[in-house]
Amino acid sequence: MRNLILVGPMGAGKSTIGRLLAKELRLLFKDSDKEIELRTGANIPWIFDKEGEPGFRDREQAMIAELCALDGVVVATGGGAVMRAENRQALHAGGRVIYLHASVEQQVGRTARDRNRPLLRTANPEATLRGLLEARDPLYREIADLVVETDERPPRMVVLDILERLQQLPPR
Repeated sequence: MRNLILVGPMGAGKSTIGRLLAKELRLLFKDSDKEIELRTGANIPWIFDKEGEPGFRDREQAMIAELCALDGVVVATGGGAVMRAENRQALHAGGRVIYLHASVEQQVGRTARDRNRPLLRTANPEATLRGLLEARDPLYREIADLVVETDERPPRMVVLDILERLQQLPPR
């Protein structure tokens, strides 16, 4: 078995759904952002502050390549991982890619109190989320084997939906 890789915007539920999916399948779960934090000993906002977004994205690219080279893990990626072509290639080659789609309204509700999101340190987080989704949605869809809606759905229901739909995919 290759990996199951979750992509999508902030607040789509990648980490929560990834953990549940891994538990259901008895696989290891890896969150690329958490892995970066473990390796560096620093949180993502600190990395953004000290190295800027390009520095963080370099670290992210190395981590994506490493995680996608594993076999039999569920990987949750950061929302911006798809912005680099090298990451999209690694993600696609690394296993089945599942795009967890969430509306901007859902993202706003789920990220409103989260201070660990450097890109949302703006006067208008909703406008920021809208712009990010507009830029990233085509890239998520480009590499996705499945597109799964998460709005108004409990994580457990999303996991069951993913498991059912994975069985219907042709081998690749």
